Amino acid sequence: MIIYLHGFRSGPQSAKVQALAARMAQAGLASQLWCEQLSPVPFDAIAQVRVQIERCDTPPTLVGSSLGGFYATYLAERFGLKTVLINPFVPHAGFKGESFLGEYQMIYSEERFNFTAAHAAQITVLDTPSLSQPDNFWLLAEEGDEVLDYRQAVARYKGCRQTVLPGGNHGFSRWSDYLDGVIAFAGLAA
Repeated sequence: MIIYLHGFRSGPQSAKVQALAARMAQAGLASQLWCEQLSPVPFDAIAQVRVQIERCDTPPTLVGSSLGGFYATYLAERFGLKTVLINPFVPHAGFKGESFLGEYQMIYSEERFNFTAAHAAQITVLDTPSLSQPDNFWLLAEEGDEVLDYRQAVARYKGCRQTVLPGGNHGFSRWSDYLDGVIAFAGLAA
């Protein structure tokens, strides 16, 4: 089972989720992918995914993009899960979240939400400063990420498997080149 955690303001309709779903369907693995709209409230998003992890008969693999990668790191450490991180959010030293505070609209719906100082504080609580099982992680990053500094992810996931590509963007422009590798990393036959 692959549990996909989308990024901030994103959702199951994102191009990466849809590409992975299509590739898994082609391989007869459609039932092995879970991705739902995550709550914009960090603790609530974690609770949603935790329920799904606990429903799995065998340990799932997490795939997290951007903020979803941050959440995946937290959950992978708690449950000992394999995880693929796509241009993940890494809180900088002293993160307080001031630059994220305010009202937002989801990309794929009309839903609006207010990201507050309390939500930023939840990010701080969920931060996982060290990894107990670096072999469980695979970082996919593009140097051209216009939203997040890829170097923070490279430093954060030092000792983990890393694929760092020149150019690209925050959406990870070469995602389709890695679909089969992600499915194989999850232990599923593609």
